[in-house]
Amino acid sequence: MDVTLAVVGAGQRGNQYARLVKEMGARVVAVAEPDEGARERFASEYGLDAGHVFTDWRDLLARPRLADALAVCTQDRAHVEPTVTAAGLGYDLLIEKPMATDEAGARAIVEAVRGAGVINAVCHVLRYTAYTRALKDLLEAGAIGRVVSVQHLEPVGWWHFAHSFVRGNWRSEEEASPMLVQKSIHDLDWLAYVVGEPVARVSSFGTLLEFRPENAPASSAARCLDCAVRTQCPYDAVRIYQGFLDGEAYRDWPLTVLTPDPTPASVEAALRTGRYGECVYAGHNDVLDHQIVSLEFGSGAGASFLTVAFTEMANRKTRIFGARGWLEGDGSLITVHDFTTDTYRTVDTNAPGSSAASGHGGGDEGLIRSFLDAVDTRDSSVLTSDVTVSLASLQVAWAAERARHAGTVETLA
Repeated sequence: MDVTLAVVGAGQRGNQYARLVKEMGARVVAVAEPDEGARERFASEYGLDAGHVFTDWRDLLARPRLADALAVCTQDRAHVEPTVTAAGLGYDLLIEKPMATDEAGARAIVEAVRGAGVINAVCHVLRYTAYTRALKDLLEAGAIGRVVSVQHLEPVGWWHFAHSFVRGNWRSEEEASPMLVQKSIHDLDWLAYVVGEPVARVSSFGTLLEFRPENAPASSAARCLDCAVRTQCPYDAVRIYQGFLDGEAYRDWPLTVLTPDPTPASVEAALRTGRYGECVYAGHNDVLDHQIVSLEFGSGAGASFLTVAFTEMANRKTRIFGARGWLEGDGSLITVHDFTTDTYRTVDTNAPGSSAASGHGGGDEGLIRSFLDAVDTRDSSVLTSDVTVSLASLQVAWAAERARHAGTVETLA
C-alpha cells in the first residue's frame, strides 16, 4: 500500500495511529510536534528525513504537500486551524476526536473539508470494532425487533479518571472541553450509530462531586510523595504508577505520559515535580466525575447514558430493549433473548478491552485500516465517521451541556 502520512501532534494518539499505519504497510513521512523529546523520538522511530521534522504545524503546512494524508492529533482546542489549512492544501484528513470544541470550529472544518473534497475521518473508533459491527448487524437483522430503549454505561475507571481528568491534560474544561465532548463523545456518537437514528431531544444531569478541595483527607499533602495518609487513599499516585511498572500492558500508556523511559527512578522524579504526582483533591480540575444523559430519538425510542469515574477499568456495558427481544453486550460478548422462542444465544466477537490502552477493542486498528483503504482507493464508503457525522454527534453533546446548565430539555434541529 503506497500511502504516506504526516502527523501533527506526536503524543499518545499520534504515536498509536502512526504505529498502526506502519504495521499496515503505509509510510509515515513527516511530523510536527512542539515537545523536543517527543519530536525526536517520533522522528527516530520512523526514520524521518530531517527536513520533514517540524516544531510547528504551520511550518509543515507551509511546505508543498509532503504526504497523501495528515493526521491531526493535537490537543482538543488545537484541531481547527491545522485541519482547515491542510484541507485547503489537498491533504486527506484523519482528525482525532473531538473534531472541535465549539460549533463555530466544527462548522469551519466541515466547510473546509467539503469544499476541498478530500477523504476524511474523525476518530470515533468505537464504530470500527468487530463488536460494534456484530451488534449493529443483529439490530438491522431484526434480532430484537424495533429498538425501544437503550441503557448504556461508560465505566471510566477510578485510576483512569484520576490520571486523565483530574491530573492530566483533560482536567480543565477551559483548557480542553467538557467531559461529554472530550471523552464521552465516543458514546454519544456510538449510540446514534447503533440505533440508526438522529437524536431529537436531550436532557442531562451531572456534577463534580468527589475531587474537590473540601473532600481532601485530614493531614493530606499537595503531593502524594509527601502525604502522611496516602496509603489510605485509593488515588495515591505512588501506588498507582509504581505498580504499573510491573505490568507490561501499562508501560506504554499511561506510564509514558509521565516519562518517556519508565523506571522506578524516572517515575518517582515525575511524581515529585509533575502534575501526575499532585493530590487529586488539590482543585486543579473542574470536569464532571459523573453525568447522566437522557436521549430521545426521532422515532420516539429512548436511551439513558451514564458516564462515571468510580468503576473498575472495564468495557462499556449496554442493554438494548426491543419489541421482540432484548440484548446486552460488554464490548466482547453479546447475549440475545428472543421473546418469540424464549431462547438465549451468545455472540462472541472475541474483542479485547475497549480502553485506549487496548486499542479500543480493535477500533483503532479498524479505523486506520479503513482510512488507508479509503485514501488508497479513493473510495470513502468504508468510512462511517466523516466530519458531517461528527458534527451531528457534537451537537448532541453541546445540547446536553446546555440542558445540564439550564435544567432544560433541549430539542435538536
